[in-house]
Amino acid sequence: MQARARARLPAKTPAPARARARSEAKARAPQKRVPPQERIGWRPVTRLLVFASDDAFHTAGDGKLGGIVTPSDARCHLDASGVYAKSHLYDYPSVGHLAQVLSAANIQPIFAVTGPTLPIYQELSRLIPKSVVGELREDSSNVVQLIADAYNSLLSTVELQHSPLPPGISLSYQSHCGGPPGPPRPHGGVCTGVRVNQEVTFTVRVRAGACLGSRQRVGLRVLGFTEELSLELGTLCGCSCTHHQPQAPLCHGGTLLCGVCRCPGGRRGRRCECEGATEAAGGGCRPPNSTGPPCSGRGRCVCGACECPPGLSGTLCQCDSSGCERHEGLPCGGPQRGECVCGTCRCREGFGGSGCGCPLGRGGCLRRGRECSGHGRCVCGSCLCQPGYLGPLCARCPSCRTPCQRLRDCADCGAFGRGPLRGNCTRACTHVTARVLPAPPPDPRAWCREKTEDGRVLLFLIEGGGEEEEEEEEGREVTLTVWAEEAGEGSVAGLVAGLVAGLVALGLLVLGLGRLSLELHDRREYRRFQRERQRARWNENNPLFKSATTTTVNPRYLPE
Repeated sequence: MQARARARLPAKTPAPARARARSEAKARAPQKRVPPQERIGWRPVTRLLVFASDDAFHTAGDGKLGGIVTPSDARCHLDASGVYAKSHLYDYPSVGHLAQVLSAANIQPIFAVTGPTLPIYQELSRLIPKSVVGELREDSSNVVQLIADAYNSLLSTVELQHSPLPPGISLSYQSHCGGPPGPPRPHGGVCTGVRVNQEVTFTVRVRAGACLGSRQRVGLRVLGFTEELSLELGTLCGCSCTHHQPQAPLCHGGTLLCGVCRCPGGRRGRRCECEGATEAAGGGCRPPNSTGPPCSGRGRCVCGACECPPGLSGTLCQCDSSGCERHEGLPCGGPQRGECVCGTCRCREGFGGSGCGCPLGRGGCLRRGRECSGHGRCVCGSCLCQPGYLGPLCARCPSCRTPCQRLRDCADCGAFGRGPLRGNCTRACTHVTARVLPAPPPDPRAWCREKTEDGRVLLFLIEGGGEEEEEEEEGREVTLTVWAEEAGEGSVAGLVAGLVAGLVALGLLVLGLGRLSLELHDRREYRRFQRERQRARWNENNPLFKSATTTTVNPRYLPE
């Protein structure tokens, strides 16, 4: 259309006219419709939509209050900034329309609403599949936790739904969620509380109540996923089969009639493979003295024995092999660690735990023959450290005292008889031997430098066992070479104390002078005010003042 518009223009059409013609041609050309998913930016992943509000929602018909009667067209009319730009043209969608659009786009809504509107949105959630409602606090302080809980709720719910059914076709669903199968449901299968890596199955039965003229298609889809299972349905509206084969090998001596085995007396089964009436009565497929469904309602009874579906085992299909805890993605950690027996892990030798993920040996937790260095316990082959200790073997403690700090008091009492241990030095420091160095050390950087409680500085060198842990240090002999910086440290302390005292005195002096100056100024101003008041002279007679004249008249008085 754009090329034809250009061809109609004269050869010497002015430039503005040509530009206007091209613009009109582009306006007449059909616009390419961008799918809503591309406009919004959805990726092929689980789609969650969080709706937060503190009031009720709008629905179809509310737009009439503003004069808007055109129904919603379910399209994304977004402007350049991503805001819906046709709210003045189209009415709100209905609840059914909204549920249809959300389900078709695999969008799972999370309604985060305040307490007063919670019942309204709970009723709305019952009409929208795969939706959840959470109560939002007034200050929205729990919005992150609310979204996390809602996401876990949606993730742990598996719901199977079907597309619109052709006339005469009905479906029934039976859910196998790890326990006894639920009752048949006509509108879909649901499993709640599903764990990660847990397998769930659904049995779908299709029933045709009428003859279909042509093949029909029905889609099965798990809500929240894009994959869909397509079923193509067709019915046999008549049977013209006359094939008759007696003593057919397929039927174990029975008669094959139109593809179906007719068994002789005493034999049963689809191919007459069973003898006796065990299958009809459910013989070995039920517990003794039980009238429940054969094979726990999970499998099929064939010749008195249960045929279990995948994931189930046991003589009565009572064991769910998919319900065992997984370790590293494998049930019970794989064949090397254990096996799943009736939903419970049976661990092999050397492994333990609910999922057989814990090695029972303590070899990886020992350090110099001590479990977790004496500061923790071994759990599943790894050290669980006490508070304050770190590392794979609990050997590091950043908040603990260093060897220099632990031996400071022993060095002070052993060398000089001072410090908090001076009265109990022999008993408290039995493993420590201290000697005094007569001169300063040549290289004090490698020595411990600790300040005592009375302000002195001790320099001491640790020899033998000082770098070990505190418990190991108590059993080792330690030799300390000690030298004290008493004079130098005392002079520095005195200088600092004098400087602080001088600053305090100077501050007090400045405050006193300021207060004295303010007092003198106030007194000077008060005296000046008294003098000015004494000099003031007031004139008691005002020449402009005239007193009032009062006249009294008695209206009842009549002069003679």
